[in-house]
Amino acid sequence: MLHLSCLLGGPVSAPEGERDGRLVDVIVRLGGSGHPPVAGLVVQYDGEDRFVPVKDVSRLDCEGVEVGVPLRTAGPFERRPGEVLLSRDLWARHLINVQRARLVRANDIELARVGSRWEVIGVDPSSKPVLRRLIPRSMRRRVRAGDVVDWTDIEPFVSHVPTARLRIPFRKLARLHPAQLADLVEAASHDEGEEIIRAVGADRELEADVFEELDLDHQVEFLRSRSDAEAAQVLAAMAPDDAVDLLTELDQERRLPILQRLPAPTQRKVRALLNYNPETAGGLMNPDFVAVTSSTTVADALLAVRSSTAPPEAAGVVFVTDGAGLLTGTALLVELLRAEPTRVLASVSRPDPVSLPPDADIHEVVRKMTDFNLAVAPVVDESGRLIGQITVDDVLELLLPSGWRRQYGMAAPD
Repeated sequence: MLHLSCLLGGPVSAPEGERDGRLVDVIVRLGGSGHPPVAGLVVQYDGEDRFVPVKDVSRLDCEGVEVGVPLRTAGPFERRPGEVLLSRDLWARHLINVQRARLVRANDIELARVGSRWEVIGVDPSSKPVLRRLIPRSMRRRVRAGDVVDWTDIEPFVSHVPTARLRIPFRKLARLHPAQLADLVEAASHDEGEEIIRAVGADRELEADVFEELDLDHQVEFLRSRSDAEAAQVLAAMAPDDAVDLLTELDQERRLPILQRLPAPTQRKVRALLNYNPETAGGLMNPDFVAVTSSTTVADALLAVRSSTAPPEAAGVVFVTDGAGLLTGTALLVELLRAEPTRVLASVSRPDPVSLPPDADIHEVVRKMTDFNLAVAPVVDESGRLIGQITVDDVLELLLPSGWRRQYGMAAPD
């Protein structure tokens, strides 16, 4: 295994006794699976950066490099699409450890000979490479690598790389939970966070889920650079209550233009929620829920759950109403799954459910949900008509201090 820090600056010798070259960078090709192969070297010779393809490299180690062609005949280095420079583009920068959902810093990059080619096999985020760079070159290889992260678990940021024409693969990030992706965005720089969000933008629902998990400061930060139409597209995919929270944090002159660009059904829900104080039951509630009449069969109630647009965490409770939309009962999804499909909801639901008025403050919401052990609480208007529901995660989000993820070091760079 070779440390990049041991290679850089090393002498490059060529036929006819040329020893004027110096290794300044290693070129690799990204975009494939596994370990990226080395494509060539950037060698400084006669005051210019020259390109030496890897096929012409006969020796590569910490003592120096030997190439099989005269350096004076090597052409000038020019970036090619899909290639990155290990030192200039990746060394000492943040990378994503997808396996652990954390940012790591590439304090050193490890290479190895695998079969007939050189490959990048991992990244050393420990402090040992810092020591290695402080001691004489002849002693650097004696400093062993720290806990190397295998490259197959790594994704680099590449938007800063000229001509790279690459992006963080969506397929890898899609394996992470939206909360983990949000933690990465919050721990990263603005440009790095933007690159993550653009990558997950291939899936509009995932992008919206990530936005919902971000704190408000980051949500506003990333929407500020988007057009009104793009911002509306993000808000339209979010839960209405989360969309309202974000909309009210945007600059006042942008709120109405973005609101008007929302799809009509979403716009109606958002406008209704805007009438409530954000720290009341009405401001916390989600207007999407599953509600059926008491005469509905269990089989039809389960069908309503399947076709509902309510978020999964809110679809665990089915609300029972009368013909006028007044709340009369609740039924847990698990109870419906255990019941005979032909039974009607009136015979399996729980009557007289605990509910909240839209003007209930956060203290009343917390007290009722705690006293009655509710994961989901219905919100009803003054006549008893069901208008929304509050899930426990909405309450926790409001009660936890701003920036609590960063306070506890989640996704912080290793």
